[in-house]
Amino acid sequence: MPSGKVAAAPGLGLSLKGRALRYLAAREHSRTELERKLAAHAESPEQLVQVLDDLQAKDFISEARVVESVINRRAGRFGAARIRHELQGKGLAPEAVAEAVSGLKASEVERAREVWRRKFGEPAADAAARGKQMRFLAARGFGAEAIRRVVSQAEDD
Repeated sequence: MPSGKVAAAPGLGLSLKGRALRYLAAREHSRTELERKLAAHAESPEQLVQVLDDLQAKDFISEARVVESVINRRAGRFGAARIRHELQGKGLAPEAVAEAVSGLKASEVERAREVWRRKFGEPAADAAARGKQMRFLAARGFGAEAIRRVVSQAEDD
C-alpha cells in the first residue's frame, strides 16, 4: 500500500440508503428494524424517514415478506409463542402477527412432535426424563396442550 494511504474500513462512507440495502440484501427487515439499525448513521431523523419511505415505496421493505421469512426459518424448530415473540420484536403490526400465529397453531402438534423426535426419539423412561422433554418443548415456544399430546403420545406408542 502506498505511503500515506489508509484503507477505508468496510461500510465506511456508505450512504444511508446503501446501508439499508446492504441490510436488506442479507435478509428481510421490517421498517422498525431498519430504523433502529440506521438511526445512528442518519444525519437527521427526516433523512431516515425519507430513505425508509423511498424503500417502502419501491417495495424493498415488506411486512408480509418479513412475516413469511421468519415463519419459513423458524416454524420447523419453534412453537407459535416463540415465533410470535420474534415477530413482535420486529415491530410488525399486531394484526399481521396474530394472523401468522393463528396459521401456525394449526400445525403446532405436528411441529412439536417432529422437534421432539429429532431431539429425543424415544419415550421418557421416568418422570424426570418426561419433565425434561416437556421443559425442552416449552422453551422452544410450544403450547402446553401440544406438549402434553406429544409427550403422552410418545409414551402410548
